[in-house]
Amino acid sequence: MSTVEATTRIDAPIDRVWETVMDPGRLKDWVTIHRDVRDVSSQPLTQGSTMEQVLCLRGVNFHVHWQLVDVTAPNRAQWEGRGPAHSHATIRYELQDQGNDTTTFKYTNEFRAPGGLLGNVASRVIVGGVSEREAHSSLARLKALLETADNVVQ
Repeated sequence: MSTVEATTRIDAPIDRVWETVMDPGRLKDWVTIHRDVRDVSSQPLTQGSTMEQVLCLRGVNFHVHWQLVDVTAPNRAQWEGRGPAHSHATIRYELQDQGNDTTTFKYTNEFRAPGGLLGNVASRVIVGGVSEREAHSSLARLKALLETADNVVQ
């Protein structure tokens, strides 16, 4: 299993950060490897909600079926995903209100490749540090999106 963690401080209220990251229609605005989302089972998202997402790594598109298995608004969400070749992923969003309309957003992605230990080694060789770079890039995009004047609700 490989784990990627990234954290950023966003100058925006926790509720606005939560609304953005929990809106499947906004994934295109901040997730760098996101290509499409479809079949969202319910909105607003609640525990048990599902969606199909198309992601792209190293020029290859792949589909992931996500289920929201744990949610405590506006602080925590956990998604369980099933991807190609029986791969599995767990994604966690953890938000903390820092006061003064500032939010800390922590993103964790745990990926389990098919094939046990050999699959994990192969995954590291194929993907390398791409996952970590993309996580940091996505959080930088989220921060920029939420801190721009055009996105601030007066």
